[in-house]
Amino acid sequence: MDNSKIKRYTVTAALPYTNGPVHIGHLAGVYIPADIYARYLRSNKRDVKFICGSDENGVPITLKAKREGITPQEVVDKYHKIIGDSFKEFGVSFDIYHRTSSQTHHQTASDFFKTLYDKGVFTEEVTEQYYDPSAKQFLADRYITGTCPKCGNENAYGDQCENCGSTLNATDLINPKSTLSGDQPILKETKNWFLPLDQYEERLRTYIESHKEWRPNVYGQCQSWLNAGLQPRAMTRDLDWGVRVPLRDAEGKVLYVWFDAPIGYISATKELCNYAKLDVWNPKAEEYYINNFDSDKCGWEEYWKSDETKLVHFIGKDNIVFHCIIFPAMLMAHGDYTLADNVPANEFLNLEGQKISTSKNWAVWLNEYLREFEGKQDVLRYVLTATAPETKDNDFTWKDFQARNNNELVAILGNFVNRVMVLTHKYFNGSVPTCMEITPVDQAVIDELASYPAKISASIENYRFREALSEVMNVARLGNKYLAETEPWKLIKTDEDRVRTILHLSLQIAANIQVLIEPFLPFTAEKLMNMLKNGGNDWEDAGSVNLIKRGHDIGEAVLLFEKIEDAEIDFQIAKLNQSKSTNAANNAVVTPAKENINFDDFSALDIRVATITAAEKVEKTKKLLKLTVNTGLDERTVVSGIAEYYKPEEIIGQQVSLLVNLAPREIKGILSQGMILMAENSEGKLTFVSPAEKFEVGSVIR
Repeated sequence: MDNSKIKRYTVTAALPYTNGPVHIGHLAGVYIPADIYARYLRSNKRDVKFICGSDENGVPITLKAKREGITPQEVVDKYHKIIGDSFKEFGVSFDIYHRTSSQTHHQTASDFFKTLYDKGVFTEEVTEQYYDPSAKQFLADRYITGTCPKCGNENAYGDQCENCGSTLNATDLINPKSTLSGDQPILKETKNWFLPLDQYEERLRTYIESHKEWRPNVYGQCQSWLNAGLQPRAMTRDLDWGVRVPLRDAEGKVLYVWFDAPIGYISATKELCNYAKLDVWNPKAEEYYINNFDSDKCGWEEYWKSDETKLVHFIGKDNIVFHCIIFPAMLMAHGDYTLADNVPANEFLNLEGQKISTSKNWAVWLNEYLREFEGKQDVLRYVLTATAPETKDNDFTWKDFQARNNNELVAILGNFVNRVMVLTHKYFNGSVPTCMEITPVDQAVIDELASYPAKISASIENYRFREALSEVMNVARLGNKYLAETEPWKLIKTDEDRVRTILHLSLQIAANIQVLIEPFLPFTAEKLMNMLKNGGNDWEDAGSVNLIKRGHDIGEAVLLFEKIEDAEIDFQIAKLNQSKSTNAANNAVVTPAKENINFDDFSALDIRVATITAAEKVEKTKKLLKLTVNTGLDERTVVSGIAEYYKPEEIIGQQVSLLVNLAPREIKGILSQGMILMAENSEGKLTFVSPAEKFEVGSVIR
């Protein structure tokens, strides 16, 4: 898009489902990068509307209600508040946080559908869909589970396999089951309205191919869908929760959640502009929070139906097809709307080496983090930006979280600001000193400082937020290096004027950091602004050494960040380990019993207590240990596949149960005479089957 024509920006962040709180994967994938971008635009005095809200329709809501034994409305009310309050406390600066259960949204989505219907866009098709005779209802995609035909996962949903990521149709599943009754569903005819995506294939291809600057994961996935050939997709569902289909012959049907959800961006913008027209906050509208609205810029259509508006969708990679294929096709069919200029979708964030799973409680929940790390919003914002999965999946670990806080935020950014503040108070009573003679060293710092705003801007405007944050931290590194090289604490006794210049320029660097870091760490920027007692600067001011005036009195120095101790991290790791243990217990699969044997078969086994007297790894193997064991009868060699669980030096003296009359066999050139009995849990971990107390070697196990 020609930037010279842009007069306003519409920035959307994917609507979170209100069937649970928000976790760090959501934050890293969508909400932090979107907030950085919106804050940056505001700092550049751009006209921007930052839009989000709760997605309160769809099957995940009804499934959650069923599991908790409450109504869908109670579910969405509960989680809308948890999510909205968490976003607000975390500093995500939405102009509005809306909800799709609102009257404005239902009306907007209904009108949109009716416009397409009246234009003859939809095709009416009678198809066979799964129906649960016991529950007496048709089954939406998420009400059906079965075996994925592509990877064999036995818990795939009717629309997607979360194991391999494949998009599915319910009829693709092997051995489908209804989640309502557990019964196998039957196929039954029903009528729905389909959006003929195939008719928009060429227009979509032209649109996609005009945006080769999109991230490779987005552009590549879109091309994959187009090359496979688009098929008509049902835009209605047989459900009793959601936006009702506005047709007389559509009893018991609602709009497909991926038809109505993206329209939520539009309805939220309408709601925002309606309040802007009133220019007053309605305290009764507890379901919304609205910020930043400007009563002079309140025409919602300007943000959705103008070629002077830049539309940007921030989403996770699992939503690419909906935002880049289905929603654009809907907008094309309607005919009046602006298409997205960019859809920066991040990859997935893993947690401690494992995929984040809400059902298994393998997640770091935002509402819990805010409670347990009070006042440390920016630490999480920093870590999730510095490790953002922009081009590939990445991993969040609590140890890395601690290290980045202590070694980067405390030791680099916090250290620089603290030194400048303390030295200014110590030498000049907290008054900004006059800049005296500029040396070549000073000029080099001034020139380098001036280069950063443009570099950071280029990174942000190309959606490279990790890179942008790194450049902001380089400003703090520049300041630390300048202080270390000039050593004002040594010069103060011999050249006070030189110290005046050094601290004057150092304070200018600090004031620049306050401006440049605000999109990333807004709470830190505010704290720094209060320390400097110097506000009102925008992005266009950054890079200058005139942000803070000589003679200005700064405030007292306070620490921007505090070290995070091991105990805090150990507590978080213990929480995750508890989730892992609970999941293992809940999901433990007991191996079925083998066929019965008679007593004589069992009596033929000679199992005895033995003691390991020596152990060593078998060369060129990962699993094998060569053990020397005392059986009470003799001392013999046994090869055992336990090297992944036990180190040789740890098991000398260990008593074990040994099958002593197993026929010898050669393993990796070693004659093994017996078998040590081990227990194996559902995760494949092995442990010795040993006497509960020390027993005489050679004792028979009966």
